[in-house]
Amino acid sequence: MRRIGTIVVRYRFAVMSVWLVLVVASLAVLSVLPRALQPPDITVDRSASAAAADLVADRFPDVGTRQVMLAFASRTLSADDPVYGRTTQAVTAAMTKQPRVGAALPVPRTERQDPRHAYVMLGLLGGTDTARQVLPELADRAREIARDRSDGAVSVALVGLDPVLAELARATTRDVESAEVFTVPAAALLLAVGLGSLGAAALVLLLAGSAIVLSLGILTLTGLSRGVDATAVAVVATVGLGVGLDYALLLSLRHRRRRATGLPPGRAAEQATATAGATVLLAGTAVVATATGLLLTDIAYMRTLALAAVLAASTATLAALTLMPALLASCDRVLDWAPMPWKRPGRRRPKPGPRAWARWTEHLMRHPARYATAATLLLLLAALPALGLRTALHFDRSVLAGTAAGDGLARMEADRIASLTLVVLPHPVGAGSVDTQALSDALDEDRRVSLAAPIDNGRDLTLLLIGEAQAPDSAAAAALQQRLREDLAPRLLPAGQPVRFAGPSATVYDLAVAAGDRVWWVLAVISCGTFVLTFLVFRSVLVPLKAIAMNLLCVGAAFGVLTLVTPVLGYSAVSPLLPLIVLSLVFGLSMDYEVFLVHRIAERHRAHGDNSAAVLYGLRRTALPISLAAGVLVVSLTGLLSTHRQDLRQLGFVVMTAVVLDATVVRMVLAPALMRLMGRANWWLPARLGRLLPARSGEVRLPAQAVADPAGDRPRVCPAGDAPGRREGSARRGRSGRGGA
Repeated sequence: MRRIGTIVVRYRFAVMSVWLVLVVASLAVLSVLPRALQPPDITVDRSASAAAADLVADRFPDVGTRQVMLAFASRTLSADDPVYGRTTQAVTAAMTKQPRVGAALPVPRTERQDPRHAYVMLGLLGGTDTARQVLPELADRAREIARDRSDGAVSVALVGLDPVLAELARATTRDVESAEVFTVPAAALLLAVGLGSLGAAALVLLLAGSAIVLSLGILTLTGLSRGVDATAVAVVATVGLGVGLDYALLLSLRHRRRRATGLPPGRAAEQATATAGATVLLAGTAVVATATGLLLTDIAYMRTLALAAVLAASTATLAALTLMPALLASCDRVLDWAPMPWKRPGRRRPKPGPRAWARWTEHLMRHPARYATAATLLLLLAALPALGLRTALHFDRSVLAGTAAGDGLARMEADRIASLTLVVLPHPVGAGSVDTQALSDALDEDRRVSLAAPIDNGRDLTLLLIGEAQAPDSAAAAALQQRLREDLAPRLLPAGQPVRFAGPSATVYDLAVAAGDRVWWVLAVISCGTFVLTFLVFRSVLVPLKAIAMNLLCVGAAFGVLTLVTPVLGYSAVSPLLPLIVLSLVFGLSMDYEVFLVHRIAERHRAHGDNSAAVLYGLRRTALPISLAAGVLVVSLTGLLSTHRQDLRQLGFVVMTAVVLDATVVRMVLAPALMRLMGRANWWLPARLGRLLPARSGEVRLPAQAVADPAGDRPRVCPAGDAPGRREGSARRGRSGRGGA
């Protein structure tokens, strides 16, 4: 880090020029981002529905890999009217001529269907990305033909899982853009108050903004051929803002402390990079490690979000280690531009003596057991409601209202034909179609089913089309899928008959099952990665275990609070994907704060060997960057609470709650209290493991680190203005050969 800081400061104008070119190029690329946005891909690899879709595409090509519905409607004409009939025929014929459309199958009318409504199923050919990209063109073409052939009397909407997700993605983009109008100025104001000047806040925001713009530019470039997931854009902005502000604040505050000792700007920036750069690199690596846990899932959507988080964290780390030192060395005067009123020259100085914060931290160090117990009980009580958390995928009807896909879905739900499930039945060539009569009869008696119609390709595949009265996101649809798979199909189909299920409801069902099954797996991977990383850096067994336990408590408490407020946010259940996303985000952000605190404590402890003084010193030194970074992130996340999408409101609330709890209860109370209580055990390392780890450059192992010193674990209350451990450090400095942290 020292060499990196020296090189960056020496060639700071070249570094800033390179970043300027990258940011400008990214801004140019972002002009095509709105056209490249695509709905999320919620298919689950190696799931029953994915295998069924592939089988249908192979043996029944005209049905395609994905199916959508042409939903026709008229206010004045019935479906039997000649004009209505000619309109549906013209639209259907035009759709089948499109290169990415296969069969067009009219859906039989149901008893409760409105006589002014008609439906035709279209099979989309090609992969998922291709099918999603062709949908807007198909929808526009269908509306144009229907309007021309009926003089506006008949309308048509393209309805299905992908069109609905596309509408939700567009709503996400609009909501995030509108929220930024309020959250960015609020975050800038909070930064200015915390740092003491508008200039310092501007530099911090400049770094975070540069990292976000570059990340979005790379994301857009990599997705031009297949589209950019709209939710991935929100993840890049959230993660980039969170970690970018963290790292910029850390380096900026360390630089200002070095400047306060009389160092010139360039030298202060070098030393800030040399000391805080290691913390930034470790924190960035921790965020990347936690995000990669989502790559192990079979859910394509989760892997996309994981890659977006890795991209944002990596870019923010790179910007902090290169752009920020160059800015600090070149724009040092900007840090004092437009100071806050209480920071202006001539203001009355504070009275001598310890401040309230110093008195509280000293009290915490004198009574760590009380504080640790109270904080743990508080988090456990907050986590208890999470035991009743209910998950369910839900399409926001309020967001879809007024859109073509939303209105079409509402009509289909009213007509009790809201979705189609394909029962896929392969059979030997020449064996004839599979007997589905018994299954069809049982389905006819189910109130959730509106129709059941078999078709065969005449060779080796039979399909049973099941019209469902409810949308794929409903509890009734999930219950029907479970009954089909566990009861009806095994019992009523011929013995030994292979069976699979495709369609929107099957895809949503497999997604919910896969998300629930993978939560513990992802949690285990994230915990193992966190342990290994922090163990290698801090050379301790208990510090990583403590960090994992506190993160779990924090996540559990956040979900407990979410469980209590979900009805207020608009829906009583949460998305099954939310736990996976929150685990990755919160673990990554929490590890940022953990690294900030423990790395500072470890630096002090290696220099002086006094655990209590090191904990007190680390707590006081990191309180401002942790509190300020968490405050800015919370202000930014409040923008998600104003969105129309319920899952975004839930995501914003639970992450905001976790960040608040982590920055206050965990980092300011529980973590230092536990480290004070554990004393020398914080740095316990088995001798055999210690010999396997490489020695630190320039590290001198103190005798106090190997042999417990009872006096070293007693809290030392220093006079006002005297840093903790300063007097002890001066007595040991001759033995350790090192200066202060």
